[in-house]
Amino acid sequence: MHESFRRILTGAIFFAITIAIAIMGYVTAGWSLLDAVYMVVITVFGVGYGEVQPIQSPELRVFTMFVIIAGTSSAVYMVGGMVQMVTEGEINRALGIHRMMKTINLLENHVIICGFGRMGQILAREMTHAKMPFVVVDSSGDRTTEAGELDYLIITGDATDEDVLRLAGIYKAKFLASVLPDDALNVFITLTARGLNPNLVILARGEFPTTEHKLKLAGADHVVLPATIGAYRLVHMIKHPAALDWLDRNDGSNSINELLGQMDIQLDELAVPEGSAIIGGMIRDVEVRGNKAFLIVALRRADGLLLRTPPSTTLICIGDTIIVMGHRGDIPSIAADFSLKRQMRYRGARH
Repeated sequence: MHESFRRILTGAIFFAITIAIAIMGYVTAGWSLLDAVYMVVITVFGVGYGEVQPIQSPELRVFTMFVIIAGTSSAVYMVGGMVQMVTEGEINRALGIHRMMKTINLLENHVIICGFGRMGQILAREMTHAKMPFVVVDSSGDRTTEAGELDYLIITGDATDEDVLRLAGIYKAKFLASVLPDDALNVFITLTARGLNPNLVILARGEFPTTEHKLKLAGADHVVLPATIGAYRLVHMIKHPAALDWLDRNDGSNSINELLGQMDIQLDELAVPEGSAIIGGMIRDVEVRGNKAFLIVALRRADGLLLRTPPSTTLICIGDTIIVMGHRGDIPSIAADFSLKRQMRYRGARH
């Protein structure tokens, strides 16, 4: 690209010098400035209107031939640079798309982010910080260009289109987040994605509370209502200002995960496989057997049903996933003692 630009610049300078010398040459031969300029224009651009004045002297004829050769050559050189620049840009763009598609085809268990608006940008930034692979899908060329400048993997297209989701690697993806500001589009994307990959975990954005039920019917596993979350947060700010000052400082330096990390506490998902020692036991018994080193805060059944703050008498079955909170160093030993499989950890950064 830089070489072609230098070529254009060189051709333009040479062309301008040729025009200036040609005009001065005809003026020196006794022509008026207007006649000289007119002669140079029709000569260099090959219009062929004929000579403004008869050219009879051999010197002037040789000079005119020089003007034709030099002017035409510099113009062709400059235009060639322009063509080269356009061609190189298209080739680089095609090669970039090819490399990106090749990278996307190699992804597994990645996240597909449908929509690169405000929520999509925040989500992409956090995925980058967490070093989780993701693909951005958006129909807006401006937004995908912005995502490309951040070196994100992008697909420009309509996320409701099955072919576009296939290009994003939906068959091998683990999560899909539909965060468009249009509820109808989010419902349609959820329907399309669920039909393509029944095992996909779909997270959908809803603008109105009434949309939550529709998104769940369409196949969404989780629905986020930004307006509702914002309203509840405002209520907590009013009712519990002191607690919020501790949990979320105004300068933004600490998040809840960071605070958990500072207290050496983490949340962990532990799957209950066949042969685990806690199958058939109640939650309270499991916590006691663990010397109360952890607390079971939620339980996900094998069929996907999530029990938040389950009763202490709830029985644990094979295939369940328990979500526990405990000290960072105790979780691995707990998993080993009860033959549990660690799946996902939620913890804060330690400084």
